[in-house]
Amino acid sequence: MRTFRRVAVLGFGTMGGGIAQVVAASGRDVVVLETEQARIERGTEAVRSFLDGGISRGRTTAEERDAVLGRIRGTTDVADLAGVDLVIEAVVEQHDVKVDLLGQVAEIVGPETVLTTNTSALSVTDLAASLAAPGRMAGLHFFNPAPVMALVEVVRALQTDDDVVADLVAFVEDIGKSPVEVKDRPGFLVNRLLMPYLNDVVQEYDDGLASAEDIDVAIQLGLGYKLGPLALLDLIGIDVHRHATESAYEATLDPQFAPPPLLHQMVAAGYLGTKSGRGFRAGTTEHGEVR
Repeated sequence: MRTFRRVAVLGFGTMGGGIAQVVAASGRDVVVLETEQARIERGTEAVRSFLDGGISRGRTTAEERDAVLGRIRGTTDVADLAGVDLVIEAVVEQHDVKVDLLGQVAEIVGPETVLTTNTSALSVTDLAASLAAPGRMAGLHFFNPAPVMALVEVVRALQTDDDVVADLVAFVEDIGKSPVEVKDRPGFLVNRLLMPYLNDVVQEYDDGLASAEDIDVAIQLGLGYKLGPLALLDLIGIDVHRHATESAYEATLDPQFAPPPLLHQMVAAGYLGTKSGRGFRAGTTEHGEVR
């Protein structure tokens, strides 16, 4: 069984940095590939800031923070990935970008290294088809923020070898997360259930059923959810949800995945949720209306 002692993460954004932190906290060495040094510095500072928050809450120590940061090394040279046991791709959700990068990395790491993608919207089977040895490719879908969220979906592409899936399940458990093995279907498991639900909520809001605040309160108190659906959309990113639903709809032509018109309008207006300061709940009026 592979133990994946040296791991490469492709991308030092919010998700890539979070994954790197989780893997490094398990005692493994991590090398993170980025396009420029400035991105590496921003990613490293974000991980440090997250760990500093844990120190202030008494959940970790300065020594543990320094140990985690010491196991993470950033690079802009793909050649530095030679010798890794596992690759976790976490770059922008664009098919061509992922295929090109995975192809470059596959040549450097060799034919035995397992390659995974953290995509939440693209077909793992399709990405694997671009590789010379597609059997070593699978999905490893972390949820944001990766250091906090316990679930990881281990996605089996049509080509994925059985031993690769088994080794990835063991790896996820070893880094302190809870794996679920799922088929390669649009949205996998969690998002396949979540996307139609969020689409329905957006449409009901647009139809004037209730204010954004009242919809969230009703769902939280009526169903016991920790976060209302519209606040969740702001956190996810309205553009991210629209992209995911569009991808699922294009793959299935299932109307439940078709993004409501309001999503397109909000993205066009730059109302992307928390990250832009405007969304369903971010930057709302006291009546809970988008502004």
